[in-house]
Amino acid sequence: MVKKIHGGDIYTDRGLPAGTVLLDFSANLNPLGMPQAVQDALCRDVRAYQSYPDPQCRELRRAVGQYHGIPAEWVVCGNGAADVIWRLVLNQKPRRALLPAPAFSEYADALESVDCAISYYDLPMAKQFVPDDGFLKALLPGIDICFFCNPNNPTGIAMESGWIHRLMARCRETGTLLVLDECFTDFLEEEERYSALPFLRDFPGTVILKAFTKMYAMAGIRLGYGICADERFVAGIQQTGQAWSVSTPAARCGIAALSQRDFVARTKRLIAQERAFLQAGLAACGLKVYDGRANYLFLKAPVLDLPQRLEQLGILIRSCGNYRGLDRSYCRVAVRDRADNIRLLEGIRRVLEIQTASKADEGSEEKWQNRL
Repeated sequence: MVKKIHGGDIYTDRGLPAGTVLLDFSANLNPLGMPQAVQDALCRDVRAYQSYPDPQCRELRRAVGQYHGIPAEWVVCGNGAADVIWRLVLNQKPRRALLPAPAFSEYADALESVDCAISYYDLPMAKQFVPDDGFLKALLPGIDICFFCNPNNPTGIAMESGWIHRLMARCRETGTLLVLDECFTDFLEEEERYSALPFLRDFPGTVILKAFTKMYAMAGIRLGYGICADERFVAGIQQTGQAWSVSTPAARCGIAALSQRDFVARTKRLIAQERAFLQAGLAACGLKVYDGRANYLFLKAPVLDLPQRLEQLGILIRSCGNYRGLDRSYCRVAVRDRADNIRLLEGIRRVLEIQTASKADEGSEEKWQNRL
């Protein structure tokens, strides 16, 4: 069984030369880094951290509600969006689930922990992994829960709200709890064209997942939340799991982050510009690049071990070989700033040039290492 891993492993000793600075394209974090307002909130009045955090996250939930224009009672906070996923599944204990494939592995991990039977709908490779109506038809009565990531992780494909509304309506017909993972919609240039948030009041059987992790580069702080119009359901998730899943520092950082609307707008502009640059550069290297809309790009390389070869150059990218239906030629790369993106492209060109030369002279691994 292939071990399920995520990106962002900057801690493993890779035996690289001393002084090598790892460039991490495997985690899809904002290249602008953490906003100064968040850093300031983290360091302000540290003595307050001596007390237990508010287990109800009242101040944070109010801030989230104001940010989205919804009641605070619709919001449940957690130690990252993944925590909300696990607590939701533990609270519901669904028997049957439908998942698209490929998709974020935490959905299946959480479902398997409660012995839920999972059916997969393989997104059509021939259609560039764009979801079609076959996914809606796969939603049958008796399916208790469905997870859908928009934009998809790892493909970056984003479905517009009209299609998402049809998905919500279908789940209502079948009595299926729909969990919409919108953790990457923050990066979409026209976010309102894709989000299901305006429909929530009419669909209390839908949960939207959001996180501070990516947009605000708060991965180490761990903070996410779910939104649902069924307040009793929200209360149930809140009561499931540990009492203090959100620390006081995390809550303060989240409140500060929600005030940074100019930062978000600046990030969207940067990502749009650099995504286009990186997409063109990757295609010029001979890689198949999919038309993602988020702050990462999904690609198919002409070699199976591109992540391992780049790692020897101090560059980390996300191998997607452990996603259902994908082999090791599929990878995901974050969109970073221009200097970093250029370094990635240079690294890929170097790997592919050496690969071509090695094939010509039947080079061994030792020859490869010497060339690097």
